[in-house]
Amino acid sequence: MDSERTLMETTPFFWVMFNAFVVAMLFLDLKVFHRKAHQPAPREALAWSLGWVVLALGFGAILFGVMGADKGLEFLSGYIVEKSLSLDNIFIFSVIFQALSIPLKYQHRILFWGILSALILRGLMIWLGFALISWFHPLLYILGGFLIFTGLKIVWGTEKPVNMATHPLILFLQRHIPLTSTIEGQQLWRRTKDTPRRWEATPLFVALVLIEGSDILFAVDSIPAIFAITLDPFIVYTSNVFAILGLRSLYFLLADAVERFAYLKSGVALVLCFVGLKMVMMDIYKIPTGWSLFIILMILGGSVFLSYGGRSQGCRK
Repeated sequence: MDSERTLMETTPFFWVMFNAFVVAMLFLDLKVFHRKAHQPAPREALAWSLGWVVLALGFGAILFGVMGADKGLEFLSGYIVEKSLSLDNIFIFSVIFQALSIPLKYQHRILFWGILSALILRGLMIWLGFALISWFHPLLYILGGFLIFTGLKIVWGTEKPVNMATHPLILFLQRHIPLTSTIEGQQLWRRTKDTPRRWEATPLFVALVLIEGSDILFAVDSIPAIFAITLDPFIVYTSNVFAILGLRSLYFLLADAVERFAYLKSGVALVLCFVGLKMVMMDIYKIPTGWSLFIILMILGGSVFLSYGGRSQGCRK
């Protein structure tokens, strides 16, 4: 009982400290390290990617020490699930930037604002999710079934490819706001030449809207997935935030390589099926968090190994 009371007393402090840390890191990112637009070199992207992973693991270690092993394992499991599900975002980012011909040196700024907005949207969606689950507990079974269906749909290969020409958000923007195909540095909007008082959206703004729209769609999968790991709002929120913060550097590191791992998408699909099954049966039998983490790591590690092995055999041939 004393440990539960201590946890309740320290949690508000952790909420404040964690969000202060996020704001500080975003400020350093935008105002210090990436003040000028440039194309991140592979070494820089690798350093940032490893840095975010180290910070996430360090945060998990803090949870181990302060809140106990269960909370630490829940965070690590949730972080790995969210990180693996974010790989689809990387592919979509690449498709959007290529379709709109956005230069690499401007992509970082778009992803910064996109990820900042995603943090706010994820927070609201997590809060809404907990409110709905508190009001209607069987919603967990529905979400679990949805995750299993989504995973099977990926395995069966029934996902439709993205078509920018007929994308609903593109069509909506074309109908309601003036657009230009001209890129004006890092500007999202620019004044029209004929009418200086009139503004028109640049391709960077269109890319930002598409990235936000895609993140909302992916959050429909990722947020229910972590509910199968834990129902602690702080763990759900922090694991999502760490996965999102590291997504930008991971994109610059893996954008050209993510499709080379042929079995990784199937591995992510199996993870979705597993967490969906865990959610459906959580009131009958709760799989220990340690075992959940082990199974998720084995699925993802096996898919990467099979992808690498298949690529090596192809090279030898």
